[in-house]
Amino acid sequence: MNARDIAAPLADTPVDGPAWRPHGLLRRLGAPFAVAQPPQALPGVHWIARNHGLAAELGLGAWLAGEDALPLLAGNAQPPHGTLASAYSGHQFGVWAGQLGDGRALLLGEVDTPQGPMELQLKGSGLTPYSRMGDGRAVLRSSIREYLCSEAMHGLGLPTTRALALVGSPQAVRRETVETAAVVTRVAPSFLRFGHFEHFTHTAQDTAALRTLADATIAAFYPEARDAAEPYAALLEAVTRRTAALLAQWQAVGFCHGVMNTDNMSILGLTIDYGPFGFLDAFDPGHVCNHSDHQGRYAWARQPNVALWNLHALAQALLPLMGDDTETALAALQAYHTAYPEAMLAAWRAKLGLAATREGDRELADDLLKLMAQDRADFSITLRRLAGFSTAPRADNAPVRDLFIDRPAFDAWAARYAERLAAEHSVDAERAARMNAVNPKYVLRNHLAEGAIARAREGDFSEVQRLHALLQRPYDEQPANEADAGFPPDWAAQLEISCSS
Repeated sequence: MNARDIAAPLADTPVDGPAWRPHGLLRRLGAPFAVAQPPQALPGVHWIARNHGLAAELGLGAWLAGEDALPLLAGNAQPPHGTLASAYSGHQFGVWAGQLGDGRALLLGEVDTPQGPMELQLKGSGLTPYSRMGDGRAVLRSSIREYLCSEAMHGLGLPTTRALALVGSPQAVRRETVETAAVVTRVAPSFLRFGHFEHFTHTAQDTAALRTLADATIAAFYPEARDAAEPYAALLEAVTRRTAALLAQWQAVGFCHGVMNTDNMSILGLTIDYGPFGFLDAFDPGHVCNHSDHQGRYAWARQPNVALWNLHALAQALLPLMGDDTETALAALQAYHTAYPEAMLAAWRAKLGLAATREGDRELADDLLKLMAQDRADFSITLRRLAGFSTAPRADNAPVRDLFIDRPAFDAWAARYAERLAAEHSVDAERAARMNAVNPKYVLRNHLAEGAIARAREGDFSEVQRLHALLQRPYDEQPANEADAGFPPDWAAQLEISCSS
């Protein structure tokens, strides 16, 4: 059974919903950047989760709690101005894939919020002109993962799209097996991707449209670039710096995106498109979280270089606006070579509780990671326990020491670490508090998400809601949830997450 064969009719019921801004970026630009496309209705829709905290931040609390939100966020109704699907292209696994576009996402519109203008987008709301061979739907499993992880990343303090709501339906959707449908409402200042710019350079070959898109992006999000001598190079450099900062934050919390195609890279430096993501368990720099990534292109250790590769693709897309001046583009990209290592070193100094900057800090962090990789020490647990490291003479530091098989090697590193802390007169209790503020106790490990998915398939959404609440405070001690901070069970190693996840 193919989902296309059971597609519900287009939703043509207009509802007012939030106070929509009449001139959102894509709506203002119109064709060829985006096309009008109604969502396709789903049967038997019901709430799985509503993010009332985010709704309150956006000024949408009363609306989300009311009766009108469900049909709109299920795709069974549409705002009076209609919904849009945007066109973009991209490189997938390093290969040019041509036109892609919003194959299963629709822009509801843009609203004014205390955080500034925000776009609301449905994911899984049916076929669009860009669906290619897809069905335009999202399944319960992947939608729960996106809802939880986008909010978990926000809880960790990382730039990300947000999730406002999650709606379910009994409609059958085929992936590896037949599953049920779901729709996630995503929130971001913009969902513009590197691929939007690639589209107008390589696919549409429309320099005028490319310039219009770049100018609108600068005006809305990078106004400082407008007065630069080379505004498009300044745009590229600003995106480069944001991307470098994002990648350092990913690496520091052990996050693996899984599918860093150029169409999954945000022009605002946000984490976007949660699919086959994962957080590191036993530390393996070569860990590949995407079962479909047979070459290991998007392994954890390769993510920073992949981001730079993608930035080169963005630079190539922007070249027509720079007079095809390759040197100017490369000069803008050069910012990555300083911004990323500086951000990464700063992150690791913080994770190790180092208050001052000294020579040898990079080697101290690198050598710890080498030990962790050698002994497959758990990434999050090791760094969290390290906060309790005692600099007292003859302290055995068993909680963290026992995570290593090669105890003499750890002892040698620990002696260096203690000496480094003594050099800045570090006070253990103060350092521990700093470290616990940057080394999370709780991350969305795959087995936790899997437990929530299993219960949701039985109609019990309480675990989705419990994990959402847990992951809003990932750095806090939560005694009632201590088990969620423990080592993953043995069966978790058998979980496989693919691009359909």
